[in-house]
Amino acid sequence: MAKETVEAIVKGVVSGDIEAVKDEIKTTFARTIGLSGVVIISLSAMLPGIFVTPTFAADIMGPGIWLAFLLAAAVVLPAALSKSELASGMPSSGGSYVFLERTYGPLFGTISGLGLWASFLLKSAFSLIGFSAYFIVITTFFDIEMNMLTLSLSALVLITTVNLLGVSKIKTIQTPIVGTTVGLLLGMCVMALFDPNFDASVPIDGAFSASIWSLAETAGFVFVAYAGVTKVAAIGDEVKDPERNLPSGILLSLAIATVIYSLLAFMMMAAIPGDWWISDGKVVEDPISVFAAALAGSTFGVFVAIISVLTMISMALAGILASSRFLFAMARDKLISPRLEAMNSKYETPHWAILVTGLAMGMAILLLPLKDVVKLASGFKIMIFIMINSCVIILRQTSDTHEWDPAYRSPLYPYMQLWGIIAGCFLISLMGSKAFIGGTVAVVAGVITYYVYGRKHYEVHRETPFQAFRAALRKQS
Repeated sequence: MAKETVEAIVKGVVSGDIEAVKDEIKTTFARTIGLSGVVIISLSAMLPGIFVTPTFAADIMGPGIWLAFLLAAAVVLPAALSKSELASGMPSSGGSYVFLERTYGPLFGTISGLGLWASFLLKSAFSLIGFSAYFIVITTFFDIEMNMLTLSLSALVLITTVNLLGVSKIKTIQTPIVGTTVGLLLGMCVMALFDPNFDASVPIDGAFSASIWSLAETAGFVFVAYAGVTKVAAIGDEVKDPERNLPSGILLSLAIATVIYSLLAFMMMAAIPGDWWISDGKVVEDPISVFAAALAGSTFGVFVAIISVLTMISMALAGILASSRFLFAMARDKLISPRLEAMNSKYETPHWAILVTGLAMGMAILLLPLKDVVKLASGFKIMIFIMINSCVIILRQTSDTHEWDPAYRSPLYPYMQLWGIIAGCFLISLMGSKAFIGGTVAVVAGVITYYVYGRKHYEVHRETPFQAFRAALRKQS
């Protein structure tokens, strides 16, 4: 427990304010996550992207997709830098919700909080269904039958239970999975160099012969593979020395993911001849196991499929972890029911927020056409990245009145933020109407929630940095 929290509790006991002490304990996390834990949780949220996206990206662009992964990383980088600055200045549970609520006010906070909660849980639910292509490789090899829906729901129950037991349990499970996955993917890249079919000219020519529009469209598609890089900021209350570990962990995990994504995409296109990403007129949905089988045979392909399944389950584990913290933070600000900020005294986890998130994921798995819904959520996520970049600009411009002095400051300000905003808008325009539909749904849900409940219970009324920024612009004009 943080020193400040202990001091507050001691003062409360001495003064006889027992109810305040109870409230403090009820809503306090233990800071147990170091730099390595931040990197592991962040990577576990990102790595599953490489298990699904390469073949669908190749269907758009051809074998030069490694360049699209690099371009997507360049678009994500401003948001990662901006969020690192925001996380070092506001290291609390809720991540992007907290940053937007503190900058723009409770209405924007409600919209972003509910939208982020929905987008994270939908992507996590999708990962529990998305591993079916890899699991079919396993069941076919061992000649067994298993209902995929039952398997997905069973995995959901397991990861919800692990979340209830605390972040330390999550880190214990994710560490060997992430370490094995990173080692395996890099090992496969080395193996590809010695494959007799290896031809580096294929991905190089494919990258530079593609049109700028197909490159941009592919970058917009694979963007979702990086979206989890900043997810760890949602558990800022549980990170040790967050002013240092959050920025370092976010940027380090982005660098690792960029290298793995781009290198693996290059190697698989160079080592497997022909348009292998299409089979029987359909896009191959298990590219990593196909790559492994091409390098070392079907048995190795099955082993890689097993690791792939575990990695995608690990992503869903991190998804519930982050999603539940949005509900917790909103409840703490009285924008939704305060019951969702209740903490389990033994495991120090927001149990009601976790259970509600797990239940919503289960309903999504059973009832929703997740592939379409996740595309809508991805568009909303890009919009959030744009807003995150704008938060840094607003807070920097109003630092004299709102005391913005974070331990970490994004370099190349404001050019990096402006690049992130412009590039994000360009990607959204390429995604078409579905991106705007997703954003519209989030806005409507947030507005209704705020005016029906949040406005009546929200207690902190203050001038926001955005209001100060707008007032300053009016004076200048």
